[in-house]
Formats: sequence, C-alpha cells, structure tokens
Amino acid sequence: MQRLQDIDIRVEGPADRLAQHGNAVPVLHEILHALRRLGETEESTTIDLRSIPFGPGDEELLLDVLGRGEVAVKLETLGASEIYETAYAGVWIVDHRNTEGERIALQIEITRVPEILLTQVADLTDSISRLENRLRTPDGVASLSNPMNGRRRDG
Repeated sequence: MQRLQDIDIRVEGPADRLAQHGNAVPVLHEILHALRRLGETEESTTIDLRSIPFGPGDEELLLDVLGRGEVAVKLETLGASEIYETAYAGVWIVDHRNTEGERIALQIEITRVPEILLTQVADLTDSISRLENRLRTPDGVASLSNPMNGRRRDG
C-alpha cells in the first residue's frame, strides 16, 4: 500500500520564478571566502547544504555553477557515498546516502582533501599490525604476491 510520504511531489513554477535563487549566490560567496581562508591559513570549511533552506532551483544552480573536476571517489560504507572535486580546486561535494539510497548528508567541503578520505588512526594501526604479522611468518611473505589477500576493513 502506498503511503502519503511515498508520493513524489514536485513544485513547478514559471521559468522566471526559478531564476530567483535566494540562497545559491550567498553560498557561492561563502565558498569564495572559505577558499581564501584555505589558501591563507590552511583552515578547512564544511558547509552543510541540508541545513540551508534552498528554494526551488537553488541546489541545482549551486551544483551547476560549481561543476565537476577531475577527481571523483565512490565509497561503500553503510550506503553509497560520492565525493568529487568541483571545477574549483579545493571545493568538494560530499554526498552520503544510506543503504536504501536516501540522501543523509550533502556537504561542500573546502579543503585540500575531504576528511572522509583520510586514513583513520585505527585503520593505520591495524594496517601496521597486519603487515608486521605477515612479514613474521613464511606463509605471510609468500601471500604478499597479492597484497589484497587477507585485507580487512572491518575495523
């Protein structure tokens, strides 16, 4: 049985109304200031787009202006996540979805590398331990011909 919240609703208006993008332009100015801070002080900034009340067409305009750059990453961790650098170096779109494909976060990160792509300390410690163990045993050295054998990311 279809529930009321399952009905796809789209609000459409005249084309000139869609031209009024109340929050896209201020967000672009915020990105510009964040880029300057990153360049001057290495300070990263995250803008949570889900907390901004966008009007019709705002998100589309913002993402269209930012465009897509050369780097894109897909993560499969508790749902699919897409991270890509925009046409402006240092400006990243981070789009997280849950296992049902519903968007749970949409952020713009102004940084050299998004935080989610950095190796976590626990993962680094685990990697050191596993590689040390492999190097201590003859079987571990033999299986090093395929470094992906035995690789775990389950923390």
